[in-house]
Amino acid sequence: MTLFTGASGSGKSSVLQAYEALARLGAGDALGEVFPDPAGCVPEGAEPDAQGRRGFRVGCTVDGPAGPVRLDLAVQAEPELRIVGERLTLDDRVLLTTALRDPGRSSVQAQWHTAGAVPVTRAPFPDDVLGTALLPLRVAGKTEGQRQVLAAAEQVVVGLRSVFACDPQPQRMRVPAPRGEGRLRRGCDNLAEVLHRTSTGCRRRHARLAAVARGGCAGPVTGLDVEELAGGRVRAVLARHADGGPGTPLERLGEGELRYLALALVLLTGPGVLAVDQIAEVPDALQSLTVLADGFDRGLDPRQTDGLLALAAEICAGGHLRLVGTASAATAGRARKLPGVAVVDLEA
Repeated sequence: MTLFTGASGSGKSSVLQAYEALARLGAGDALGEVFPDPAGCVPEGAEPDAQGRRGFRVGCTVDGPAGPVRLDLAVQAEPELRIVGERLTLDDRVLLTTALRDPGRSSVQAQWHTAGAVPVTRAPFPDDVLGTALLPLRVAGKTEGQRQVLAAAEQVVVGLRSVFACDPQPQRMRVPAPRGEGRLRRGCDNLAEVLHRTSTGCRRRHARLAAVARGGCAGPVTGLDVEELAGGRVRAVLARHADGGPGTPLERLGEGELRYLALALVLLTGPGVLAVDQIAEVPDALQSLTVLADGFDRGLDPRQTDGLLALAAEICAGGHLRLVGTASAATAGRARKLPGVAVVDLEA
């Protein structure tokens, strides 16, 4: 569990946006879909070169069985969006590099480590997708060097793809949701639909969520029910009476209560319930998910914040979920007291 804190404008949200962008590129999304406003990613004050080009860099390190693999990406934002350079390294060994050789072509020249009769292999790659994600389709794995490249690339791709960006929108959670496949969306607007799924498909998890609701919602809470309405819609209700008396529909709750419930549901579920790209080649027992939560404590009171912090720390300690979020200085101060939580102050 990692929380970023700092003053407004210090770059907290940018960290999570960069993480999500890399995750989408790792899943094979095109550059234009990931960066719809590329000029907004260019550092302020960056001057264009002699050809009028400006851009930005983004990267990450993915640890795992292959070791710490670093990915660095250079993106040209102007005059046209394209990848102009990519590098994949492991223990100071360059496994993949790409470079823009001919601006008139929509491709970059790639070369990757082979360590066979030919030390490197060269081929053109498209300039609008992540080259690392293409390596498993291009490398045969016949030499030790090729197998090292494959292991590093697959580790990066698997690590990046396992991301769920969560931004609960209380105003969109106040209307009954149509029944569907029951996978929670980014804005949690289909919260009632997912609660209907958990109430029928995973009663133990649903009971845990109801217990968490008691800690963050005003008034007595005896359960979390779901009512089926006409037209194939469902509505979630906080049960208030043990004898089955009238409850409180979720649309009547405060914004903080709705965000609290949505974030608790995210923490207590997994890839099968969250709308993420599941990795079929990794067994369910070994899959790990990273939740991105910008404004983790937004709209929450101290009791709700403490409850979610404790729940997140407990879930993350199990090893199958990571939380990366942004939070206020007060929340970050309380999070520092919890085991296994890292706080990054961008102003320190």
